[in-house]
Amino acid sequence: MKNTITLATAAALMLTTAMTSAQAADLRVSWWGGDARHAATQQALEVCGDIHGHNISPEFTGFDGHLERLTTQLAGRTSPDLMQVNWPWLPLFSPDGTGLADLNEFSDIIDLSQWDQALLDTGMRNGALNGLPVSITGRVLFYNADTYAEAGVEPPATWDDMIAAAETFKSELGDSYFPFSASRYNAMLLVSLYATQQTGVGFIDPETNEVNWDQATLAEAINFYQSLVDAGAIKSWETDAAMGNPGLHERGDWAAGEIGSSYEWDTTVSQIAGPWGEDHPLIPVMPPRVEGAVSDGIFRKPSMMFAISASSPNQEAAAEILNCLMLEEEGVRIMESHRGIPAAASAVALLEQEGLIDANVKAANDLVLAADTPPASPYFEDPAVRTAFEGVLEEYAYGLLSAEDAAAEIIRGTEQALRRVQ
Repeated sequence: MKNTITLATAAALMLTTAMTSAQAADLRVSWWGGDARHAATQQALEVCGDIHGHNISPEFTGFDGHLERLTTQLAGRTSPDLMQVNWPWLPLFSPDGTGLADLNEFSDIIDLSQWDQALLDTGMRNGALNGLPVSITGRVLFYNADTYAEAGVEPPATWDDMIAAAETFKSELGDSYFPFSASRYNAMLLVSLYATQQTGVGFIDPETNEVNWDQATLAEAINFYQSLVDAGAIKSWETDAAMGNPGLHERGDWAAGEIGSSYEWDTTVSQIAGPWGEDHPLIPVMPPRVEGAVSDGIFRKPSMMFAISASSPNQEAAAEILNCLMLEEEGVRIMESHRGIPAAASAVALLEQEGLIDANVKAANDLVLAADTPPASPYFEDPAVRTAFEGVLEEYAYGLLSAEDAAAEIIRGTEQALRRVQ
């Protein structure tokens, strides 16, 4: 992507400001996040409200409990006019596409051309654009360049390389050193990564909402996870659990450089680099590939979306504010990357031009966007599906199930969960 704003981009930014048509309205806007996001969003809403002549009441919380809050509000038709929603919530809020407003109806206000069609498709429910992607996130491999250099090992390009690195780490650095880390949810994502690289499809088909993999495919991926444990490439589930399962950035072995790499969200680099500060040794790369891989296999998804309530009496006004936050210069500058690097092309161009995007986050996000990987299903992160997958995988890791039995149980539990939520 060029580092200058083209005339077309500048025109698009000016055009989005000129699309206003709604009458002055009192609006409610809700979101979750931390202090920095709260402050930026409130400031942006004040500016956008002044520009478009609307009075805006902000409603913000932390993530915990936000789903339950919105669920209650939507059921009672008391939801805010404009809402930040998590991508997996769309099927819950709008199973047939009518639970949230169709943003296609406001294409004269929102410049939808700033999103690739593939990104817009992630917000579609039954032909209706129920959610507009704020940003796209995905998993990449962050490796500790200092640790790998000390071991004399290049970042692994294949999983065979990763297994070979384990032996070198032990011989050169000591038995407490591991080239990779994958525990709990990351172990589930590792199994998914391997199977997706092999098959070119994700665990759940986003079109049919059916499980894509057969028992043999999943069992092989589960056995692959165990092969990394057996080779000393990763710590066992039991060993990680004995540490209390802290966040990666809170782990002493990570801070000490004893863990060489981890498969993490691209947006988390500042968090996982916490032990080192700005001069951290972490470099993002694509994860290793299985021999004969048909895709990169990474997990990529919209990090969150903005949606307009189907019951809002001021949908056009809400669309103006959405457009201002995501596309107009005044809103984009204030929002920066507090919700990740924007998915809208003109917003990215503006922030890059003005040096408002963290270079580390941008490097990781570029890998995510360039990856050859199949579309994910929002149901993959459904709590019931995650419990069915991660819980059974833990039983396998403790030796309570064979890989074949674990695969059958994961598929059975997932299919049962999908029947309940659809």
